Amino acid sequence: MAYLSPLQTVIVGAARKAARGLVRDFGEVEQLQVSLKGTNDFVSAADIKCERSLHRDLSKARPDFGFLLEEGGTVEGKDKTARWIIDPLDGTTNFLHGIPHFSISIALERDGEIVAGAVYDPVADEMFYAEKGLGAYLNDRRMRVSARRRLDDTVIATGVPYLGRPGHARFLAHVQAVMGATAGVRRMGSAALDLAYVAAGRYDGYWETGLAPWDVAAGVILVREAGGYVTEVEGGNDVVGTGSVLATNDHILKPLGDLLRAAEPSETPP
Repeated sequence: MAYLSPLQTVIVGAARKAARGLVRDFGEVEQLQVSLKGTNDFVSAADIKCERSLHRDLSKARPDFGFLLEEGGTVEGKDKTARWIIDPLDGTTNFLHGIPHFSISIALERDGEIVAGAVYDPVADEMFYAEKGLGAYLNDRRMRVSARRRLDDTVIATGVPYLGRPGHARFLAHVQAVMGATAGVRRMGSAALDLAYVAAGRYDGYWETGLAPWDVAAGVILVREAGGYVTEVEGGNDVVGTGSVLATNDHILKPLGDLLRAAEPSETPP
């Protein structure tokens, strides 16, 4: 592992500790108690246990910070300028179906800006982490975004809106445009890992809309510290607030963004 700052040590340590139970539960996925949180959106016993572990350890390390938790909601802290944004299990559907592609996502927001974060894939034991001004790393290796310049050479990741979520027609218009202009489109089921893969140069870009803050917060700092750019699909900069994300390198940002915006349906789709 590369040198870790005190803040990174806290984040990475909390993620690794919480992941132990997650991996154990993944090995017994068929025996998990599962309840419906929404249409095709499950929350498992593993999800809740992991979030409790993260909340406990991060509270010990930084007792005054607040939290924005996927399952537990908002927890106010004494320090109103800082809060943790946590997704204890990004890729829950993969997890519950025995697909080994899911992650823990932890970000620290200070004064409205994401300043540190980590995305941990416990099955592959890949820790993606970054802190503002200190670069982005995958385990002990410095990460850089892809250097590809031509859109037709790129592999682009996305997420598909599932049953019960709006935006299906819009997504189909987007994916049709991107399929016709790139070397391939991938959909793996974990927004946090999609962003981490962009930071690592595995994907050349990623877009999705309708996401929650905990889906994207850690990925934002990973991509930016790896030399990439993260904006809204529409071109704005409030990615965490809007849940609209376009992440790539400086060469692909404009052509991919232009392509997606040109593919927007003329009327608001269902």
